[in-house]
Amino acid sequence: MNEVSERVREGDTGYVRVIYILYLVAIVAGVTGLIGVIMAYIYRSEASDWLRSHYTWQIRTFWIGLLYSVIGSVTTPILIGWLVLLFTVVWLIVRCVKGMQWLDRREPVPDVGNWLFG
Repeated sequence: MNEVSERVREGDTGYVRVIYILYLVAIVAGVTGLIGVIMAYIYRSEASDWLRSHYTWQIRTFWIGLLYSVIGSVTTPILIGWLVLLFTVVWLIVRCVKGMQWLDRREPVPDVGNWLFG
């Protein structure tokens, strides 16, 4: 077993934290969100249960955020899209901050299937 696999299995929170930060940076530089979701898919299978809940939360955050962004972009000509895009940015920030709070307390995400703020 390699060193990375061992650290992920033992509960190393570093990768999870990096992904949350990549998502926040994606508000300005979108490509970092894609890097974050790829990392979440890679490390999720080897993680302990409580960390796996964070990876799943992050993966869902990416895909749901992408859906909200597409809806916002498509509806910008009728002006409601700007509100949808603003909501998406706030939504992303809140999900990342709450995720990092749970991570700092070494708690799993309580409701991974939640579409809003957890």
